[in-house]
Amino acid sequence: MIGKTVRRGLLAAAMTMIVAGQAWAADLKWAHVYEEGSSYHKWALWAAGQIKEKTGGRVNVSVYPASSLGKEAEINEGLTIGSVDMIYTGPNFAERDYGPIAISDYPFMLKNYDHWKAYRDSDLFKDLSEGYRSATGHSVMAITWYGYRHVTSNFPITKPDDMKGLKIRVPDSPLMLLFPNAVGANPTPIAFSEVYLALQQGVVDAQENPLPTIKFKKFYEVQSNINLTGHIGNSLIIVVSETAMAQLGEDAATVEAVLKDAAARNADEIYQSEQELAEWFVEQGIKVNEVDKAAFQAAVEPILTDESKVPYTQEQYERMQALAQ
Repeated sequence: MIGKTVRRGLLAAAMTMIVAGQAWAADLKWAHVYEEGSSYHKWALWAAGQIKEKTGGRVNVSVYPASSLGKEAEINEGLTIGSVDMIYTGPNFAERDYGPIAISDYPFMLKNYDHWKAYRDSDLFKDLSEGYRSATGHSVMAITWYGYRHVTSNFPITKPDDMKGLKIRVPDSPLMLLFPNAVGANPTPIAFSEVYLALQQGVVDAQENPLPTIKFKKFYEVQSNINLTGHIGNSLIIVVSETAMAQLGEDAATVEAVLKDAAARNADEIYQSEQELAEWFVEQGIKVNEVDKAAFQAAVEPILTDESKVPYTQEQYERMQALAQ
């Protein structure tokens, strides 16, 4: 209740500015948890420049990387309390406010990158984005590709039994617990900014992330094996707060168009890097292991259609699968 009250107060203040003749002038903070050298930050900076240019300077976006304005849970909360205006966030975090928005991030939900692109452009994604807006007041402006998540460890993992009892770091969300629980691992939520140290100190034995993330976070320095489980086709969404949307006024459509463009450019760059990185890791002396993916998929598949265990409906699941080429 406090969060909603604060949000309404901030929104009222923004609307007062518009009535006072200060419409469509906005100075927005875009927060995320990724390093300055990541593709996500690069394209956020590009988008900020494009937004300023295309709105004639009426909208200025400042980008804050590397958890400088808070960890992922904190920046999600920041949308409501007004400490941030825009964020990259995982659907697995947005799921806390509106469960179905995370459907694409469930294990083995996506068949391939083309399936993800079809989802990005689908009425299903539009409907789920509207559901999230209705639940929170905030707007999902775009979705970008994060990559297929793979398990890293200090020994080969090729089948589900190899993960039994494995202490593996996962993001702090119910969705991310599903896969390790299904294969008998011991999932341990740790903030993204703390994963390298946790691996280095042996707090956890493994973690899971896409190949580009494993590279730019340098997890390969403290893990000797990359196991190509590909268990989740991961996305990030770009969310703009209700208060910020009120400030944008007629510039909102321009901002959304730029963010969609930036998200698409980032997605293609991440996907391309995924195709090249396995060989790069081998050159660094890392063991890259193929796995029995069918066995991993069989371990989680019964859960995906059990409405008592997932936040989306059977109808939404069937619409998602119908998008596969």
